Amino acid sequence: MPKTVNVQVTTMDAELEFAIQSSTTGKQLFDQVVKTIGLRETWYFGLQYTDTQGLSTWIKLDKKVQSQDVKKDKDAPLQFRFRAKFFPEDVSEELIQDITRHLFYLQVKEAILRDEVYCPPETSVLLASYAVQSKYGDYNKDTQKKGFLENDRILPSRVIEQHTMTREQWEERIIAWYDEHKGMMREEAILEYLKIAQDLEMYGVNYFEIKNKKGSELFLGVDALGINIYDKDDKLNPKIGFPWSEIRNVSFSNKKFVIKSVDKKAPDFIFYTSHMKINKRILSLCMGNHEMYMRRRRPDSIEIQQMKAQTAEEKMARQQERMLLQKEKQQREEAERQRKELEERLRRYEGEFERSKSELEKAQKTALSLEERMRQAERERIEMEEAQRRAEEARRQAEAAAHLEKAEREAKEREAREAMEELQRRMEETRLREAESRRLTEELEEARIKMEENQKALEEALRAPPPVQVIVLDHGPADDDDKTSEISHELQVVENGIVPRPEEDRITQAEKNERINAQLKSLSADLAATKMESHVTRNDVLHRQNVSEGRDKYKTLKQIRQGNTKQRVDMFEAM
Repeated sequence: MPKTVNVQVTTMDAELEFAIQSSTTGKQLFDQVVKTIGLRETWYFGLQYTDTQGLSTWIKLDKKVQSQDVKKDKDAPLQFRFRAKFFPEDVSEELIQDITRHLFYLQVKEAILRDEVYCPPETSVLLASYAVQSKYGDYNKDTQKKGFLENDRILPSRVIEQHTMTREQWEERIIAWYDEHKGMMREEAILEYLKIAQDLEMYGVNYFEIKNKKGSELFLGVDALGINIYDKDDKLNPKIGFPWSEIRNVSFSNKKFVIKSVDKKAPDFIFYTSHMKINKRILSLCMGNHEMYMRRRRPDSIEIQQMKAQTAEEKMARQQERMLLQKEKQQREEAERQRKELEERLRRYEGEFERSKSELEKAQKTALSLEERMRQAERERIEMEEAQRRAEEARRQAEAAAHLEKAEREAKEREAREAMEELQRRMEETRLREAESRRLTEELEEARIKMEENQKALEEALRAPPPVQVIVLDHGPADDDDKTSEISHELQVVENGIVPRPEEDRITQAEKNERINAQLKSLSADLAATKMESHVTRNDVLHRQNVSEGRDKYKTLKQIRQGNTKQRVDMFEAM
């Protein structure tokens, strides 16, 4: 059997291992990787390796893997990195698949955290909030306790070291934004992260050290929109720009690189690098970026249209599933609310029942006492009637004994008066007892009526419907020979036509959203109070100047492209 070679390919979130044949080409390995991870938007990506001179190089698709200058360690597999080589102009318009956005998100986030792409502190906090939403979903203060972000690497070290703030204070500021993303799906949070990140000045730019004819040390920046020239100490603000639509030919000869303009009257744009390999990499990036720049300005191919249609269908299906889940969640929450409400009503009625029961027992005791008093009053009435009868009898006897002697008569009269006084006293006591009896009878009736009302309310509560039960449905599931020292490549141009350049009138994502813009300004002022000036970097100073002068990435781009090509080439030579 043919001897195989072990290869390890590292993506942003996985390590893949393959056994390849000695005849396997770069394209065959690349195809195997994208098939494994399920990627269809392959034109953005490439396989990167470190060559024997320590330089990062992109694999040549048409050459055998083993014939390329890959650094080899004894008994170790060949090492490759699967990375984005070309960047879109607008992530929301161009990136179709979720896996594509996810890979870009991880690569861009890593570049920001490692400070390879400068990000101001306030924007770092905003991006961190989207990263947290992508990882954890909606914020829940009951389950996500203080310090839950302690082990997450979500802010650049530079930002943390520049401010006299604790991790808890950073976490508070991140959560303030994180809490506003409630309901945002993971894919949406990733897209929002990329939409903010693509407005950063260093996003998607490949920098190369170059010199002009004078020998001035400068930086060349190659990105999705064109070629830009930077001062040696400023990677944020390019000084001269050439859009891809103005370039018709790129070539190099050893360390010399030549760019020819569509305007044939303009002089060639010439610069020098330190190594021929660097020129090869610049040439490859120019060819790929130029092709994609022109392709974006043409109607989508059938393949792209099909991918977009499929993605739209998948997105619609996810939204419908999300709406269904949200509806079921609301139903569960409503059922829980009703259950708690019924339990509270039941507790309330039980309390009222106990109070009514106590009052009823009290009323019953009062009724028994009242009955006893009424019986006593009845006995006293009988006694009073008997006393009255005796008094009447004594009066008759007194009248009948009128002929008796005066002394006996007076005694009889005195006895009659005493009997009458006793009768009047008994009658008054009886009247008072009857009044008390009537009052107690009324109280007893009121207690009985109240008891009946409470009994009726309790019976109604017990007859109330049980808590709603919600049933949740279970939703199942290129390059050229290394020895070639001179290469020229003609780029596609639009003859006698104008290529649209909408990027020059574009506005940043923060400017589109007034609320986010206001929050960024407020947070910037807040963080400024804790910033240690001794830790401020050159990029921080440049960013401050840009903000104070109202400049952003796109306004700068429009400015550096002003004038004709010859004027800009002359400016480059004079730098």
